[in-house]
Amino acid sequence: MKGLFSALLVSFDKDGSINEKGLREIVRYNIDVCKVDGLYVGGSTGENFMLSTEEKKEVFRIARDEAKDSVKLIAQVGSINLKEALDLAKYATDLGYNAISAVTPFYYKFDFEEIKNYYNTIVNSVDNKMIIYSIPFLTGVNLSVDQFRELFENEKIIGIKFTAGDFYLLERVRKAFPDKLIYSGFDEMLLPAVALGVDGAIGSTYNLNGVRARQIFDLVKEGRLKEANEVQSLTNDFISDVIDNGLYNTLKLILQEKGVDAGYCRAPFKHHTEKQIERSKEIASKYF
Repeated sequence: MKGLFSALLVSFDKDGSINEKGLREIVRYNIDVCKVDGLYVGGSTGENFMLSTEEKKEVFRIARDEAKDSVKLIAQVGSINLKEALDLAKYATDLGYNAISAVTPFYYKFDFEEIKNYYNTIVNSVDNKMIIYSIPFLTGVNLSVDQFRELFENEKIIGIKFTAGDFYLLERVRKAFPDKLIYSGFDEMLLPAVALGVDGAIGSTYNLNGVRARQIFDLVKEGRLKEANEVQSLTNDFISDVIDNGLYNTLKLILQEKGVDAGYCRAPFKHHTEKQIERSKEIASKYF
């Protein structure tokens, strides 16, 4: 389960329905061109929190059917509707996903005992392993080393998707739990995360930039930091350009330039504009 995982984009038609053909093409592009080790399905990048339960299942099914056993698959099943999370955990497990993941419950200010019960309830309901999805800047939930330790008392909880800028905490967590999987969640900070000993990374931009991400990962492991920094710098130029033009729309538009039917974003996200289309062509030409 170590390595680089794309946080999988999902193709939608103009009316917001799932574009199965396009989703399959995105999966194939990640596997065949970006050469990732796995796919993280149903996360923020997949616009998951705007989908119904049945639509989430459809995405899990299509991704699994297209990828088969060629890469590792992680299903993000988290929801503040615990019944939905349990339903999705069972569905993804039955499909053969290698692990499940769950975002910390958000919106309401749940206390830690409630958060702990949430994770244990989900993972204990299935024959699978759990990866905690920690993304404090979106959920408002900051977990401490001691709280991670309590969660890890459940042996079925095997790791963390660490999408936070607190690298002091990352180092403390890495030292405290050398046998747990830690994935870096910020693409723009992959180099320092690898230097701190993460086992892998999960990122949105790996849908296009997976090869460079691999270079960064390998160069840091080999101690070739100057070269790694050059690739990270180029990567961050790409990320800055994409964010300035609208993150998900631009990633999808660049994939369109590569012949992938990546479709539209789901409302309430806006559809891409003509200006975004032209700028995306420039970005695609510049970096790929």
